[in-house]
Amino acid sequence: MNNLYAGLAEVYEAMYQTFINYEEEFLFYSRLLEGAPGHSMVEIGCGSGHLASRFEQEGFAYTGLDLSADMLAIAQKKSPESAFLEADMRHFDLPGPVSGAIMTGRTISYLLHNRDVYDCFASVRRNLTPDGLFCFDFIDAARFLPRMQPEQKIVHRAAHDGRHFFRESFWNPNLEYGWGFDWKSTYFEEKDGVSHLIGEDRSTIRSFTRDEIFLYLQLAGFEVLQCIDRPSYAFETYVVVARGC
Repeated sequence: MNNLYAGLAEVYEAMYQTFINYEEEFLFYSRLLEGAPGHSMVEIGCGSGHLASRFEQEGFAYTGLDLSADMLAIAQKKSPESAFLEADMRHFDLPGPVSGAIMTGRTISYLLHNRDVYDCFASVRRNLTPDGLFCFDFIDAARFLPRMQPEQKIVHRAAHDGRHFFRESFWNPNLEYGWGFDWKSTYFEEKDGVSHLIGEDRSTIRSFTRDEIFLYLQLAGFEVLQCIDRPSYAFETYVVVARGC
C-alpha cells in the first residue's frame, strides 16, 4: 500500500481538499447515477470519505470501500452513520447488490496488471444489480505520457485549516506495467517561512487508452454508455459510464 494512504493519511486529507472540489465531484457523479435503477451505491477507493455524507444526504444507501484502515478511520469519524468496508477492490463482496458503483480520483491507476483490472471490474459487476451503473475515471495515456518530462519537478501547494503544505513530485515512465510511470513525492509543511519535511511516497501508477478500458469492461460483462472528457487537477482524464449487460 502506498504510504500516502497509510502513514500520510492525514496529509492526504488536508491537501486533497484543496486539489479537488468535492462538492463538484458529488454533483457530477450523483447526476451520472440518476440513470441507475435505485439509490444504493458503493464508492470504491473512498479514501477519507469526502463524498459519503453528501450521498447519504441525497438519499443514497451508501457504502464506502477502501483497503486503507487509516483512511477509513478518518472517513468513519467524519460520517459516523455511513457504512464503510475494508476490502481489496479486486476481490470484494457486499451484503447485497447495489444499483451504482463509483470509483473516483483515478483509483484504477493502482491496478498495475491486466488481471487486476479485470478482477476489479468483475467484482463490481458481481455486486451490481442487473442494470446497475459503474462510473469511474482514468488517466488518458495517449495525452499524458507524450508530454511527460522525466525528472521534471512538479510542485502542488495547498492550504487547509491554517496549515500550508506543498508536494514536490517527479514522474518517470515505467512501461513494465502497461502505460505506467513511477511517481515519487516529497511532502512538506511550511511554518514561519521554513519548510519541514513530513514524509515521502513512492508509487507506480498506470494510465490507459480508451480501447483498453472498453475491452476490459466488455470482458467483465459491461457495455459502455458514455466516455466523458473531464480533465483533473494533474492529469488528462476520461470518465466512463458503463452498465451491466
